[in-house]
Amino acid sequence: MKPSKKRLLIIILLFLPLAFGGGWYAWHKVGSVSEHTGHDDSEMKSAKQQYTCGMHPMVITDEPGDCPICAMALTPVKSGTIGQAEAAELPQGKESKGERKIKYWAAPMDPTYIRDEPGKSPMGMDLVPVYEDEAPSGATIAIDPVTAQNMGVRTASVERRDLHRLIRTVGTVDYDEPNVTSINAKVDGWIEKLHVAETGQIVKKGQPLLEIYSPKLVAAQQEYLLALRNRSALKDSSFAEIAAGGARLAEAARQRLRYWDISSWQIRQLEKTGKVRKTLTLYAPYKGVVTMKMAMPGQHIKAGQELFQIGDISKVWIYADIYEYELPWIKVGQQAEVLLPYVGDKSLTAEISTIYPYVEPKTRTVKARLEFDNPGLELKPDMYVNVRIQAQKVQDALAVPGEAVLNSGEKQTVFVALGGGKFEPREVKTGVQDQDGYIEITQGLLDSEKVVTSAQFLFDSESKLREAIQKMLEPKEAETDSADEHAGHETPEEDLEALFE
Repeated sequence: MKPSKKRLLIIILLFLPLAFGGGWYAWHKVGSVSEHTGHDDSEMKSAKQQYTCGMHPMVITDEPGDCPICAMALTPVKSGTIGQAEAAELPQGKESKGERKIKYWAAPMDPTYIRDEPGKSPMGMDLVPVYEDEAPSGATIAIDPVTAQNMGVRTASVERRDLHRLIRTVGTVDYDEPNVTSINAKVDGWIEKLHVAETGQIVKKGQPLLEIYSPKLVAAQQEYLLALRNRSALKDSSFAEIAAGGARLAEAARQRLRYWDISSWQIRQLEKTGKVRKTLTLYAPYKGVVTMKMAMPGQHIKAGQELFQIGDISKVWIYADIYEYELPWIKVGQQAEVLLPYVGDKSLTAEISTIYPYVEPKTRTVKARLEFDNPGLELKPDMYVNVRIQAQKVQDALAVPGEAVLNSGEKQTVFVALGGGKFEPREVKTGVQDQDGYIEITQGLLDSEKVVTSAQFLFDSESKLREAIQKMLEPKEAETDSADEHAGHETPEEDLEALFE
């Protein structure tokens, strides 16, 4: 064997172990990288594809569809964004978004409309779930239990109960308007005699009030008597038209007397006697009390001039003053108790017949009218009485104590005790308030929740302060994130300098 071949063989034998060692190292290295890559792929696969709304980023679902707020098509969340990151970073055993515990269901367009089960909002939209870790907490405050006890913080449960109210008010007795009559003359003339000369005098139906002399009435009576004689003379005429004309003339003269309030009895007397009466007597059309007298003997009167007012008080009206906040409790047909304080609190029963559709500008009250039979004339116009109305119950209403509701003039707020010393402000919508101080809650609370009933003014101040601080910090955080993502962007100081250049 030549020396060159020996030298080559020695070199091969020396490098052979190195080649085997390098191959073994490379094989283990590639296996480790492959295993790590496979683990990353499995993690990426475990992060489910999520979808969100471009206009409402708080809407995140695991399936494509439409936004429940604006009905726009949901778009996929890109890998690495907050939605994917949250899903990928969930620790082992942590529930995904679709498996988290739902706190309540809310209306997309009205966050105060909440329910404990799915359904429809007043606008007809599907309620969306609000999860426990998604519930608004920007203004939520936490107080040490010892501090809360020292502050005198008390809570009460939101409960369902029947609300009732007894309305106490004052009423005024007045005339029954349909039974008030105005007496006036239909012709010009003079008052010859007054049969009723006093205001307040009680008169009966058909009782004479006064006698009027009028030349027109005298002429009308004479024309009627002449028409009667003419009818008698023409009734046997061989011409039917002439006989009918005489009858029509007599009827026209009679009707003229009727238009001037001459009664049928007076016309019959005129036909029977054939004598013209100098005066016309006016009679009371109803029984009642003379409430106004504007007639004197010898007075000249004109057609249409009012002479008397007569009111029947056998049935009276009572006007009860109802404040605006009491109106939801009042309905037509309800029974009311009328108390007469000047007769030892004698009690009478009346019924609400009308609720007037306007507010009295001076008293800021609404009139509720009670109708009452007054056979003994015990109730007299312009008397004051006490009125009690037992309002109908509002059954099975969601209610809280009145002191739990903070009314700012623009909205109503309560503080919900979340447990562990945490309290959340929540806007609510309220209904009626009963006599025990409970307020009906129509939106914003769920049954059995706890609300704060004392020291909530301190909570309100703290909550508003935290909310204001959070709103001030949110823009700064957004600017910091934007600066990290876009290197080289101008600093806030540079922005200010550019603003004032």
